[in-house]
Amino acid sequence: MFVTARARLGALLAAVVAACFIVGAPAATAATPDKDPFYTSPSSTAAPGTIVRSRTAKFTLDPFFKFATPGIRSTQVIYSSQTGQGQPINISGTVLVPTARWRGQGQRPLVTYGVGTRGVGDACAPSYTMSQGTDYEGLFLYAALQRGWAVAVSDMRGLGTPGQHTYEVGRDQGKALLDMARAAERLPGSGLDGASPVGIMGYSQGGTSAGWATELAPSYAPELNLKGTAAGGVPADLLAVAKGLDGGPFVAFAFLASLGYDAAYPELNLPSYLNAQGKDLLAKSENVCLVSVDGIGTFLGTAFKKIDDYVTTNPLNTPQWQARLNENKLGSVKPTVPVFQYHGQIDEIIPFSQAETLRNTWCAMGANVTWKTYPLAEHLLGMIAGAGPAMDFLSDRFAGKPVSGNC
Repeated sequence: MFVTARARLGALLAAVVAACFIVGAPAATAATPDKDPFYTSPSSTAAPGTIVRSRTAKFTLDPFFKFATPGIRSTQVIYSSQTGQGQPINISGTVLVPTARWRGQGQRPLVTYGVGTRGVGDACAPSYTMSQGTDYEGLFLYAALQRGWAVAVSDMRGLGTPGQHTYEVGRDQGKALLDMARAAERLPGSGLDGASPVGIMGYSQGGTSAGWATELAPSYAPELNLKGTAAGGVPADLLAVAKGLDGGPFVAFAFLASLGYDAAYPELNLPSYLNAQGKDLLAKSENVCLVSVDGIGTFLGTAFKKIDDYVTTNPLNTPQWQARLNENKLGSVKPTVPVFQYHGQIDEIIPFSQAETLRNTWCAMGANVTWKTYPLAEHLLGMIAGAGPAMDFLSDRFAGKPVSGNC
């Protein structure tokens, strides 16, 4: 069983790497965000969604010659946002708009897209990888653009801009997506404005972002013309996810989340819980990207380890950590727009049961939820299987078609 699980880990990582070589190989020519002055900007107390600076960029699916993908106008932006606790911050991102005229009804729709796990290093910021042809979700973004939609992609807090990325801190990620949509609507020349229909989409970490953006929208960004959300592989309950990962092949995701929570909530003081082995892992992981030699090495090196192997006291058992994780647990607010939620039934990374609980919780609140499961899909296949139906769902919402859900 150990060999089989390790083989599955290797297969999944190989699939991710293969995807990157299809949409881009790791061969960069431009300065990474940590060496690019564009990403460093003065602190701003402007209203969330205000563009601090912008520049013309390139969207490419070509990792070798990096020819720009035709028919797409790409603009990198630094925009103002807030942390989950309401403190002003700057975040980087990208606005992608087809150059062809929108031929659908009404105004061109905008999708604010939550990306999946990249890691926590600035070099894995989507605004950078999309310009290099190395983004593993590039083909999904291209599919949305081919429908004529504008797509706004946030790097999220600390992924590109200075500071540690607050990986899987849902309240941070949800605000980042909503403010990314605001910034896109305010970008000169985008053809977007406050009346543009908006959809939210994301898978895995992006599913957390999409879920939180949906729950926060009525109070945080009520002016957005939100039409619907598509969220897949959703890590809704980080305590349940961490317990599912502990001792398994993908426990590294839990370690990355501990970095994210420590960055968002410094009082959690992650280093104080670590033993020597844990401190060594922390030093090696603070700038790691999933699709890199270091990232793959970290995943393979920690596979089947227990959290207890790296700590003197397990932080998951402490009231402080439990409180912050529960504070970022989805399911406390009824979505006010239709939601398409999907999940692979044999997902080996994000437990199916906690996603089903979120669906049941939203349904009990009276939300309009369309729940789709894929019986033979694990995490990666769930992403692939659900992408088309997720976009079809948003397309119908943009067209004004009614949906009653299947609660």
